[in-house]
Amino acid sequence: MNGFLAGMFAAALPLVAAGFWAGRRTARPQGLGDLGTPVEHATFQTLHTASVAAPPLRAGLTPDTARRAARGLRTLLGTDALCLTDGSSVLTWDGAGEHHSAEILQRLGRIRETGRGEAFRIRCDDDGCALHWAVVAPLTVDDRVLGALVACAPRESAVLARAAGEVARWVSVQLELADLDRSRTRLIEAEIKALRAQISPHFVFNSLAVIASFVRTDPDRARELLLEFADFTRYSFRRHGDFTTLADELHAIDQYLALVRARFGERLSVTLQIAPEVLPVALPFLCLQPLVENAVKHGLEGKADKSHISITAQDAGSEALVVIEDNGVGMEPDRLRRILAGEAGPSTGIGLSNVDDRLRQVYGDGYGLVIETAVGAGMKITVRLPKYQPGVHSP
Repeated sequence: MNGFLAGMFAAALPLVAAGFWAGRRTARPQGLGDLGTPVEHATFQTLHTASVAAPPLRAGLTPDTARRAARGLRTLLGTDALCLTDGSSVLTWDGAGEHHSAEILQRLGRIRETGRGEAFRIRCDDDGCALHWAVVAPLTVDDRVLGALVACAPRESAVLARAAGEVARWVSVQLELADLDRSRTRLIEAEIKALRAQISPHFVFNSLAVIASFVRTDPDRARELLLEFADFTRYSFRRHGDFTTLADELHAIDQYLALVRARFGERLSVTLQIAPEVLPVALPFLCLQPLVENAVKHGLEGKADKSHISITAQDAGSEALVVIEDNGVGMEPDRLRRILAGEAGPSTGIGLSNVDDRLRQVYGDGYGLVIETAVGAGMKITVRLPKYQPGVHSP
């Protein structure tokens, strides 16, 4: 947390520095009803304006996001005109002097090559144009120049040049955060694809074989199982949303277990105890099903007697507590540690490590899987799910 606060403070420093430039242009004498000095008012206004400009930039650098952020950025700098560009075009122009766009674009090539900003005098044949000077500051992500922030003014100003550079750095930080968000989304999508690929071909084959075996002896049962299989696969391979509800996840698990019980009959018994108040809780998609699949696998393999799996979901105040337990063969704790660390090979425990990683990414390291096991003692997996987490909601 201290590192996070330090990072936020460091990110705010460029805005405070730019605020002094805005303060020079916007500060007014203190009125009777005012609190604080003009500089404090200007600094507050700077931070408030930055907070309004930040959300569009967190979506990346596009014509729409640039247009929505430009007015706030121009207010930060207190300049007559401001434009944002990508690598080859002006995305938006806010203020006067848009006819200078072509001259600005001529400077982009050199900015992209050097990665450094520059200030220059604007050439203009329009006697009525008040803009005679411009500052171009690069917008960078991972040392790549994505575009530029350009501030235009009537006259040369060293203060504006430095302020434009600081604001460009702040914009670059927002674009880096946007890039991280996209990377995180791609990572989650890749992990979900890995889980989908893990849905065993043997499970698919065995499920269809069981359904086929009922076609002649019990057609109604075959039809029910076929519908369960279709709904389960439709849910598992859906293409929208990173999150789902506990109710939907448990429904898919029930369909999966119906197909497993059809195959193993009395060898497998399942107990579900679900508190209705936790059913709307949102959680990462395909988060619990791999854990149940793991319980089925380790509960049945190497055992001649009956296996039992219990699934409980309880209300625990600000959290939902989900426990999946089996009475199977269990596992050596050292082997479990290797699985969770991704060191046990691609065909062993990918579901456990994948779910553990995703829970930690979404909720923090304090929300990884809690697994209790030993050889011959079965396995108990506990999942804690916050009822509310920013950014976590079902589609």
